[in-house]
Amino acid sequence: MKKFFVLFTLLAMVFCGNSAWAQVAESPEWASKIKAEGLGHSQIEELSQYLTDLVGSRLTASLQKRRADSLVIVKLKELGFSNPRAAFAMEFTRGGWDVVKTYAAMTTPYYCAFSVNPRAWSGSTDGLVKGECMVFDVKTKEDLEKYRGQVAGKILVIPSTQTNELNFKPLASRYDEEQLQALTEDNRANARPRYGRMNFDFRALMELRQQMADFYRAEKPLCIVNASGSYNIPGSSGVNYKAGDPEPVPELGMPIEDHGRIVRLIERGQKVEMELELLNKFTDEKEVHNIYAEIPGTDPKLKDEIILLGGHFDSWHGGTGAADNASGCIVMIEAMRILKELGFKPKRTIRLALWGGEEQGLYGSRGYLEQYLQKGDKKLPGFDKFALYLNMDNGSGRFRGIYLERNDAAFPFFEVWMKAIESLGFKYLSPRTTGGTDHQTFTRLGLPAYQFIQDELEYGRTYHTIMDTYERLSLSDLRVDATIVAWLAACAANDPGRIPVYPVTERMPR
Repeated sequence: MKKFFVLFTLLAMVFCGNSAWAQVAESPEWASKIKAEGLGHSQIEELSQYLTDLVGSRLTASLQKRRADSLVIVKLKELGFSNPRAAFAMEFTRGGWDVVKTYAAMTTPYYCAFSVNPRAWSGSTDGLVKGECMVFDVKTKEDLEKYRGQVAGKILVIPSTQTNELNFKPLASRYDEEQLQALTEDNRANARPRYGRMNFDFRALMELRQQMADFYRAEKPLCIVNASGSYNIPGSSGVNYKAGDPEPVPELGMPIEDHGRIVRLIERGQKVEMELELLNKFTDEKEVHNIYAEIPGTDPKLKDEIILLGGHFDSWHGGTGAADNASGCIVMIEAMRILKELGFKPKRTIRLALWGGEEQGLYGSRGYLEQYLQKGDKKLPGFDKFALYLNMDNGSGRFRGIYLERNDAAFPFFEVWMKAIESLGFKYLSPRTTGGTDHQTFTRLGLPAYQFIQDELEYGRTYHTIMDTYERLSLSDLRVDATIVAWLAACAANDPGRIPVYPVTERMPR
C-alpha cells in the first residue's frame, strides 16, 4: 500500500508539473515580521524624497537620467543589496536631450508670464527672441502651402480641440466595492480583437507630421506652441527626432487655458506677441540602461530562478516623475529593503529591475527580455528560470489586488499567498488583462508577469505634467504597497511550485 501511494504521488507530480507543489505561503511568523518592518519601520519617506527631490527628472538617455542612475546605485549599495549596477538594455536612436533654460511670456497686448514645458528633443531659440503669434491651422499638405513664405520669425500656435469643462467629480478617488467586484469577473466572452480598424489613416497622419517638420525647417518660425495640459499646468511630450538630424524648431507645450487665451485674442483681431528663451542640450547618448540589484537565492536547485520586482525609472522632463514612476521604484526598493533588513533567505533569487525607456516604448524591459529570456523565436536559458514578475506603474495609490492576465493557473498561488495580507486591503484577484507598461513585455510570451489593481487617487490629472512631484505621493499607501510586495516576493521565492507559463497560442484578444 505504501509503495502504491508513493507511485501515485510521483505520477501526480509528472502530470501536474510545477503546480504539484503549488499553494504554499510563508509562515505567519514571517507575515508578522514583514508587516512590522514595512509598516512600523518604513523608509518610504526617505526613499521618496531621494528618488524625487534629489534625483530629479529622468528623461530617457538624458544627462539627468545618467545622473539619476548613479545616485540610485549609491542608495542600493547603502541598503546592502547584491551587485547594484546599471546595464545596457537597447540602442536608442533619438539620442540624449536635456532642458537648460525655459522662459515664455506674452508681451502684447499686455505682459503675462506663462508656465510652459518644452517638447522633448525640440530645439533652442537664438537667445531671448520676440515675435508675433499666428494660428497655424494645418490638416492637409495643401494647407501647408497656404502658409508658405508667411511664417518666418513668427510664433505658430497650433489649434486644439481640447476644451475645459466643469468637473464635479473629486480630484482624487479610490475604488469602491462594486468596482472591485466587477474586476474579479472574467470578461473573456466580451473580448474583441486587439487590433481593430482605426477610424483615421495613421500612415497619412505620420506623413503629414513629417511634412510639417520639413516645412518648419525650411520656413524658420521662431517657435511652435501646442496645447498640452490643463489647470494651468503644462504637460510633457516629445517630437519626432533622430540623433544626427538637423536640430528641430523649438516647440512648447502650453496649458489649454493660456493657449486658448492666445487663440481667442487672435481670432478677435488682436495682435499677440510673445518673448521666449529656450535652451535645450542635445548629446550623443544612444543607449537605454536598466538598473539591477539582487537578494541572492540560497537553494542550490532554485537559486538561478528569478523573482523579478520592477517598475520604470525613466520619466518625462517636466516634474520629478514622482507618481510616474518613482512611486513604483520606491515600492520595489522598499520591499527589497524589508526582506534584507529582516535577514530573509530566499530560495530563489529576488531581483530588482528599474527599467529605462518605458515612456518611449518599453525599451528597458524589452532589452532585458532579448538579453536573458528570448531573442527572436529562440528561447534563452533565462526563460525557464523566470518565476514571476511584479510590476508597479499606476501612481502611488494602494494595492487592492492584482490583474492575473487570464492565467487561470496563477489563481491558486495568489489565493493562498494573499490570505496573510487581506487585512491590508489586498483582496481582489482579477482574471483580466491591463496594459500600458512593462509587464506586457513578458505577458506576450505567456510569462507570469502582473500589474497591481491600484486606487487611482489623482494620477489621471497629474502624470506626464510638471505637477508630478513629491507632493503627488501618498506615503501611507506606499508603505502598504511595499509591505504587500515584500510578502508576495517572499512567498514566491520559497514556494516549491511555480506559476506555469500561459500557452501563447491560447491567449485571447485583449
